[in-house]
Amino acid sequence: MKQALEQETPADLAVPGGHLHADPHGLQDVLRQLGVEADNAAYATGRTWGGAPNAERRVINAPADGQRIASVAFATAADYETVVQAATEAFKTWRLVPAPKRGDIVRQIGNKLRECKEPLGKLVSAEMGKILQEGLGEVQEMIDICDFAVGLSRQLHGFTMHSERPAHRMYDQYQPLGVVGIISAFNFPVAVWSWNAMLAAVCGDVSIWKPSEKTPLTAVAVQHIIKSVLADNDIPEGVFNLIIGDATIGAALAADRRVPLVSATGSTRMGRKVGEVVGARLGRALLELGGNNAIVVTKNADLNIAIRAIVFGAVGTAGQRCTSTRRVIIEDSIFEDVKQRLLAVYPKLPIGHPLQEGTLVGPLIDAAAVAAFTGALEKVQAEGGTLLTGGEVLSGAEYAGGHYVRPALVEVENHYATVQEETFAPILYLIKYSGDVQNAIDLQNDVRQGLSSSIFTLNMREAEAFLAASGSDCGIANVNIGTSGAEMSTVAAK
Repeated sequence: MKQALEQETPADLAVPGGHLHADPHGLQDVLRQLGVEADNAAYATGRTWGGAPNAERRVINAPADGQRIASVAFATAADYETVVQAATEAFKTWRLVPAPKRGDIVRQIGNKLRECKEPLGKLVSAEMGKILQEGLGEVQEMIDICDFAVGLSRQLHGFTMHSERPAHRMYDQYQPLGVVGIISAFNFPVAVWSWNAMLAAVCGDVSIWKPSEKTPLTAVAVQHIIKSVLADNDIPEGVFNLIIGDATIGAALAADRRVPLVSATGSTRMGRKVGEVVGARLGRALLELGGNNAIVVTKNADLNIAIRAIVFGAVGTAGQRCTSTRRVIIEDSIFEDVKQRLLAVYPKLPIGHPLQEGTLVGPLIDAAAVAAFTGALEKVQAEGGTLLTGGEVLSGAEYAGGHYVRPALVEVENHYATVQEETFAPILYLIKYSGDVQNAIDLQNDVRQGLSSSIFTLNMREAEAFLAASGSDCGIANVNIGTSGAEMSTVAAK
């Protein structure tokens, strides 16, 4: 496949290694370090790569400048069957490996990720568009979950209890489930895989990873990173699998009875489809979907810390986190103060290339995301919203080829249809409330999506009201910290 790509490449654009374009940020060296080729295979069952020779290929361009990074082949139905069969066969032996031994494999994977943190973090930033510190932070999350999983491998406790029958004892013990399908999203292209795959591995399960078709190169890199661990420990093919493709591969995982658990991260629309298909076959689904996350700011808040949290929550990762701050619900007596503070910050936000030092806001993932951003702003203004600042699509030499926008502040009412929906972009809606803090909580809960929430207050009663059963209905409820990020599992009504 690499030869075929080079035949299509104009000689004056080719660079050593078969990749394209000028390389001011040293990305070609990163790709070489990580084993990412100019053209990459459609699947891996561990150390072995494969794919149909004439498969569809997808070129991956950097969202920061539109330059070509590399390409990947998309898996066919036959490729999918090869991967599932390998996983199913590997499970028969992997489940019999003692949990602490499985944990040691994960420990070694964590160490390899430590060695490759810098180049992998840089590739995450280049392919997805998040700033370098966020890219490095994502790889650190992979390392951290490996450490957690190693400990878990020695704590898979069961219990015994007395039976009503004489001379009998009852045991409760967890057993491996089987093949776990992992469908990850573009915004956290590698961390989501590790959260699922490392825990599955120590529990005796094998995994099939279907990364976002928008960010498959980081997945290819991860597979190359772990292959030496698999080789050194003679891990059978099929324990850690990767398959690249579009939604048809995700649909196949959801419908496959050989995959008892499917973990999917993405939009609410996607999750609804996956949940329905998995549920119809009585399988199990773990869904981490969209959010319409709000921060409540009361008159008792420390605004110095609140403003910082609001800004990063809204513009970090260019507003492309499931936990990004979408709404700020502000008590009327301080509404103008908060608004003016935000208006003082927003025009100064450093927007630029994610690998450039000092950048806070990188590009959106693609042109469709830019269209969603501008479309939402048009709709919300038509409903009566007031655009306070931002909202432009940026152009000029420093933004050439990229998908850059200026984060927007909009004064709105919570009931607007546009506000009721999640827009995966840096739009922050400012909403006024009056009266008791419960009124703010009711506004926060009055959307169909949940996920994350926050309140800023120094009043203990307000904080407790927010955390109570009658408070936030989100899986994550924070006090005096922003909405973005999560460090523990959550289950909520929405």
